[in-house]
Amino acid sequence: MSGITLLDGGMGQELLARSGDAPTPLWATQVVIDRPGLVADIHRAYFEAGAQVATTNTYALHRDRLVRAGIEDRFEALIAAALDEAEAARDAAPAGTRIAGSIGPLVASYRPETHPPHAKAVERYAELAGLLAPRVDFLLCETVASLDHARAVLEGAARTGLPVWLSVTVDDEDGSRLRSGEAVADAVPVARDGAAALLANCSAPEAMPAALDALARGGLPFGAYANGFTQITKEFLRDAPTTDALHKRRDMGPDAYAGHVMDWIERGATIVGGCCEVGPAHIREIARRIAA
Repeated sequence: MSGITLLDGGMGQELLARSGDAPTPLWATQVVIDRPGLVADIHRAYFEAGAQVATTNTYALHRDRLVRAGIEDRFEALIAAALDEAEAARDAAPAGTRIAGSIGPLVASYRPETHPPHAKAVERYAELAGLLAPRVDFLLCETVASLDHARAVLEGAARTGLPVWLSVTVDDEDGSRLRSGEAVADAVPVARDGAAALLANCSAPEAMPAALDALARGGLPFGAYANGFTQITKEFLRDAPTTDALHKRRDMGPDAYAGHVMDWIERGATIVGGCCEVGPAHIREIARRIAA
């Protein structure tokens, strides 16, 4: 797989599938509280499938989300637990594997209008990045839905001095647009101020080619990791949503998804993987095709 970095797949949906638990506003964090060790098992499954990166289960670990659940006092302990599980899997994996510290959106995914003002957002992102930095190889700022979000998370993460990968989420019907409606191309000059790689994630696989065409102009390594959901609906875009408002696609098994990924590689992508509803079997098929 020379020249291609293969990320892992989704964590939250895989946790829910393996645990059988119902989604809650705390999402993957609730499963970690209730079932310690399961995250490490999933990290190991992705490494065994061929992934080269374990993405920490910290996407939804923000103070604002924990406050709503009344467990803000567990913020640092939950981050440490997520890092412990990633390290346990990495230490048993082949040499050269890495850990990406995941930083998800504040307040809610896909909802740029709920993003906090710049100064407040920078401080919140910087706090999480600072806790992750000593134990990860790089920071992965995920599901970035607007230019304001991109500016804030880059500024906060940059304080650590670690490489920062910026990953935007795009409109499922028009991959040239962020969820905010702003052009993906306009995120490129923003990313030049601090990103080491440019990605698109948690959007429909069919939307990724248009996003990649825009990201390719940035002069940075670029790529994509899509989800396996049906289109993100208006029903989902409400306060404190849970993933039971979305539905898994029945036409996006490992073969179909890997076909999309190989098209992205043909377009010049060098970083690929999967997001929600993309599991170890999908990553194994991608690894097989890349090796072939």
